[in-house]
Amino acid sequence: MDVVFLSRLQFALTVMFHYLFPPLSIGLGTLMVVMEGMYLRTKDPHYETLARFWTRIFALVFVMGVASGIVMEFQFGTNWASYSRYVGDVFGSALAAEGIFAFFLESSFLAILVFGWDRVSPRVHFFSTLMVALGAILSAVWIVTANSWQQTPAGFHIVVRDGFARAEITNFWAVLLNPPNLIRLAHTLVGAWILGAFAVMSVSAWYILKSRHIEHAKKSFLIALAFGTVVSLLGLFTGHLQSVAVAETQPAKLAAYEGIFKTEPGGTPMYIFGIPDSKSETVRYGIAIPGGLSFLVHFRTDIPVPGLDRFPPNERPPVFLPFVSYHLMVGLGLAFIALTLLASWLHLKRKLWGQRALLWVFVFAFLGPYAANQFGWVSAEVGRQPWVVYGLLRTSDGVSKVVSAGSVLSSIVLFGAIYLVLFVVWSFILSGKIRKGIVEEPASGAVSQETVRLTGPSSAEDATDSNENETRNIEG
Repeated sequence: MDVVFLSRLQFALTVMFHYLFPPLSIGLGTLMVVMEGMYLRTKDPHYETLARFWTRIFALVFVMGVASGIVMEFQFGTNWASYSRYVGDVFGSALAAEGIFAFFLESSFLAILVFGWDRVSPRVHFFSTLMVALGAILSAVWIVTANSWQQTPAGFHIVVRDGFARAEITNFWAVLLNPPNLIRLAHTLVGAWILGAFAVMSVSAWYILKSRHIEHAKKSFLIALAFGTVVSLLGLFTGHLQSVAVAETQPAKLAAYEGIFKTEPGGTPMYIFGIPDSKSETVRYGIAIPGGLSFLVHFRTDIPVPGLDRFPPNERPPVFLPFVSYHLMVGLGLAFIALTLLASWLHLKRKLWGQRALLWVFVFAFLGPYAANQFGWVSAEVGRQPWVVYGLLRTSDGVSKVVSAGSVLSSIVLFGAIYLVLFVVWSFILSGKIRKGIVEEPASGAVSQETVRLTGPSSAEDATDSNENETRNIEG
């Protein structure tokens, strides 16, 4: 058993579990701002009810994100002590900024968001929702900044103290405003917004198919559809910018993404499908667009893109996993565009709600953005290998010197079991909240406060009188 491989595996599993929650909280937070803002503008109580419902879902996602994130960060000290010593000044600044500017902002207004609906004015509550959503976005800013520095280091110098080399920040703004960092941040946020939109459309479509909360569900679906269409198209743009940035700053990674083993004269093809074979240095069953990668990077089809043969063998990333995960991410992104454009066109034709098969597709389509976010992370991190800090620190040199493979393996099993239990409990509670409904449905013979608020006093009084008459008849 290799301690480096096991430590990488443990960190990957921990991060992938944690990353189920922050993108969803970012996406839902933004949509909650839209729904509550529409309520303030239109005074339509449907939008307030929707915002209340998604607030309950958001709070559950937020709690799981915090809990899983704390465990993830402990691994920096346990499994990756040499890496932490090397990047401590950079990561310390970014994580401190996240705590001060992001997590503090979220937690300060979260209580008002969740419990303040009937205790503060609508405008104060909307401001709290806005601050929580902003805090979630700022959290992504600092985490992406820390990770992006590993991909394209900037604004630092290397110092040696007590026999150990470490990176120290010399220009904080160069770290934060490094152009590749801004592009990665934009693409990360777009991925989170796509996930939030598809999650809302999934639940809304399920309610429509089950004939529950029809008016609420339609409004919720259309808000998410409009938002999802825009951000899905935006994802194509940010993805292109990301590919160009990778070509400039991490050309070996791009070669792995596209299975370019050898630099060929003339244009470089872009593979639509294939199975990369590192032994034969070919892409089997490959279907490619001639000159497509050259056009993507240079807007010309006759300029070659460097292949893996331009790099020393010990500095080449693995090919199969980055190639597959990258192409799956791109394919899913195109599917999101096609699906949202189709639904938008059907809505304009007033045919959307009758397409039950399409609505069932939307019920399960939220799994696509989840997978795309995970595939994007895998392709970015595995494609960076063998570097943990690109061009500066190898992954094999970043592990803790005193951690054994056996202890890492046992912790993988232990944390895997704990995370499995947590995920099952979380899924059970989440499904319970969804089954309960957008409008909390009262028991038979009871009148809910939601019914009173939506139907008005006269309807509520009629319902109460009916219940009282029924009670008298039973007693008689």
